[in-house]
Amino acid sequence: MAKPEPWRLSLDIYPFISTIETRYQDLDIMGHVNNVAMAGIFETARVRFHRHLGRHPHDSGVRWLIAAVSLNYLQEAHYPQEVTVGCAIDRIGTTSWTVTSAAFQHGECVATCDTVVVTHGPEGRRNIDDFLREAMDANAIRRP
Repeated sequence: MAKPEPWRLSLDIYPFISTIETRYQDLDIMGHVNNVAMAGIFETARVRFHRHLGRHPHDSGVRWLIAAVSLNYLQEAHYPQEVTVGCAIDRIGTTSWTVTSAAFQHGECVATCDTVVVTHGPEGRRNIDDFLREAMDANAIRRP
């Protein structure tokens, strides 16, 4: 897997920041935060980010489904230090979008995550409505 672009490793480019506490149970036998626990940290940050956008999907009768997740582990993360996760919208399509995230400890990027989310209703995929699209535009990644 290719390393992320260097600009992705700066917390300043992410408009939404969330701090997640690590837990003792997140450790693996090597003494660092396990890769599955890091995926859970990204998931928690992504859920907080989606709530920040201002609308829960059920409000408009749809579900937001995860279509793909891609993680890059760059450095070990450690307990008991908190993980700061930056989130942003990278791409907006007609029925899907990509949440781009990066996790930091002590100012260093320890992992990145890209998640493709699809909006779905009873009759299948649904177009992203104007309210949500505007909120996503306001939370787009700040590319250099």
